[in-house]
Amino acid sequence: MMNLAVTFLIIAIIAGVLGFGGIAGAAVEMAKIAFFVGLVLALVFWLLGRRGPRP
Repeated sequence: MMNLAVTFLIIAIIAGVLGFGGIAGAAVEMAKIAFFVGLVLALVFWLLGRRGPRP
């Protein structure tokens, strides 16, 4: 998920440099969403992995 966020961020930077403001803005929003979803998933899996062994 973090790879997707970085990809959208790079697309946003390139689009911004080339003058495509709308595409850059959309790519930044998608990068934010992908980053926060990845962050939440990482936290959930980390918390689930800290449980003790099942009897």
